[in-house]
Order: sequence, then C-alpha cells, then structure tokens
Amino acid sequence: MLSGIYSLLMAGEFVVLDAVDVAFTEAAVGAGISTVLMLGTLHLTRSREKIPTHSPVLPLAVVVLTGAILIYATTGMPDFGDPAAPIHHHVVPRYITEIPEKIDVPNIVTAILASYRGYDTMGEVTVIFTAGIGVMLMLGGRKRRREDEGVDES
Repeated sequence: MLSGIYSLLMAGEFVVLDAVDVAFTEAAVGAGISTVLMLGTLHLTRSREKIPTHSPVLPLAVVVLTGAILIYATTGMPDFGDPAAPIHHHVVPRYITEIPEKIDVPNIVTAILASYRGYDTMGEVTVIFTAGIGVMLMLGGRKRRREDEGVDES
C-alpha cells in the first residue's frame, strides 16, 4: 500500500513539473496495476510451498540462453550518451525545432507523447487496462470456484 501511495505522490509531483504524460503513466502503472498485481499475488499465494513435480533444468536453461542473447544484443548498441548515435541525428532535432512552432506545449516530452505518439500512448493505456481487468477476473473466478466446490449437490 505504501508503494501505491508513493506512486500517487510522484504522479502529483510530475503534474507540478508539467510532465502530465509521465504522471499518467506513473499513476496507471505504479499506483494502479502494480498494486493490483501485488494484492493478487498475495491472494493467490498459499501458506505452504508446493513440491515441484519437474526438474528446474529446462527453465534455468531458457533463462540463461535468453540472458546471453540479450547481453550479446547490447554489444551492437551505441554508447550511452553518445552524441553520434543515430537517434540524435534523425528526428530529435526536428522535434526540438518544430514543437514550439506547431504545438503550444511547454514540455517537449509531453508534446511528443500527446501529439506525435498519441496512438502509441493510447495502446499502452489499453494494455494496462486489459491487464487490470484480467487480474480482477482471475481473482473473482478463483473465489467462485471455491464457493462452487463447497456446495453439496444432493
């Protein structure tokens, strides 16, 4: 609960700093879905550990292989903060020069996310909303199954 409260306070701070897009994401992810997932995990956790029926070698191999691929993929990335990186020469200069003329928003990040990437932001919100609905349905479905098992049909 403290994590959710902290996320809401940070969302308020981002609003004060004119970063409404970041505030919305912080409120939705930090205070919303994270709190729901944590409460769902606590609800679904049993008091005793279930004894595994399979060997953990295959999941370990998948994790190690995925980690190795991700580490290898980072070797092709430009150095952190490199001014010669492709992103700094493609659209960033255009955004910096055109946003004050085309969109009257004081924060460049908010202007980019609200106008240039509006559909993407709407998609992210849809994913967060769908995940929250899925967790609520899972929690509600489990509760009903327990009640149905306890009913004696005689």
